[in-house]
Amino acid sequence: MDFSLNEEQELFRSAVRKYLKDLGGTGTARATIRGDDEPARAAASGLAEMGINAIPVPEQQDGLGLGALDLVPVFEETGRVLLPGLQLETLALAVPLITNYGTEEQKKRWLPLAASGESAFSVAWYETGRSLFPETFACTATRIDNRYELSGVKTLVPVTGSPDLFIVGAEAPGGTSLFLVEASEAASVRPLSCLDETQLPAELSFRNAHAELLGEPGKGQDMLREALLHFNTALVSGMVGGMDELVKITAEYAKIRVQFNQPIGRFQAIKHRIVDMKLDLETARSLSHYAAWAVETGADDRIAAVHSARSFASRAYIKAAGDSIQIHGGIGFTEELDCHLYLKRARYWDHYFGSVRDSRKAAAGSLGWHARQTADAAPVS
Repeated sequence: MDFSLNEEQELFRSAVRKYLKDLGGTGTARATIRGDDEPARAAASGLAEMGINAIPVPEQQDGLGLGALDLVPVFEETGRVLLPGLQLETLALAVPLITNYGTEEQKKRWLPLAASGESAFSVAWYETGRSLFPETFACTATRIDNRYELSGVKTLVPVTGSPDLFIVGAEAPGGTSLFLVEASEAASVRPLSCLDETQLPAELSFRNAHAELLGEPGKGQDMLREALLHFNTALVSGMVGGMDELVKITAEYAKIRVQFNQPIGRFQAIKHRIVDMKLDLETARSLSHYAAWAVETGADDRIAAVHSARSFASRAYIKAAGDSIQIHGGIGFTEELDCHLYLKRARYWDHYFGSVRDSRKAAAGSLGWHARQTADAAPVS
């Protein structure tokens, strides 16, 4: 079975790559670091005009009704240039949540805005001192007549690009639930410092904010787990794009950097490391494409496929970024080169909505390995 992208998807990739290259590649990310978010906004607007935002949105809500595989080339190319923005959170997390669990009224209101690029969405899930899936939340939603009022504090909320809607996890009478909260309902937004300066996480405070229940009460964690399959698939695509660019720029540098009267790429210590980077890249790409296919088709092994891809690509991306810096030598540590930007992004994504440990645990659980473990079985490191 061939899991590679088809001709139309590759042509679309070429169009996206050309557009982002014309915008200056990683120049948009560097502008965000300087505090200028206009280039990122312009890039998001241009991508929306190309129809990228409409890909995962159903046709009934003015979208294209396509699947996870069609998003692969998009996120590989945005990952290649480290594009700041809420494309991941909007298209690969919020849209699947609203599509699968929203009421007809919620879909009619929000999905056309996502498809056109008029609105960006984010997810406010984490709380200080709590894990990805805590037993309870401090943030609470109280039902008053036919509406909910939400109060509490959320942290590490992506706000790059000024989202119009937050999907918030909160403790409700029926248990942990998800709610739609408009950005204007936030009482305060406090920016947080971040290793990856192209990302803008924030701490959000809500005080009696008007909220709409998304899906069934008490099913918030189950809903998020299912949506994270779409999100992690897209995230891995972004990692693959970043790794691909790292292999490219590192191999090019090894051809032009001369030491002892010959390019350093001729030395085994260099060429073998670049080959290892390329092998990890192609392994991650294969895992990424299969994970996208599994999610799109609803394959029985989709949980194992997605989390296997996430756990491998996360570590491979960090290693590729580190090796790139080492091969570039002293100049690899400087601000002028992009190597450090990729390393920061790799580190940021390593614990973004889960970690390698979380993914390995989820993959093992989906395969039933925990249930079959015996007393004398050797632990897996």
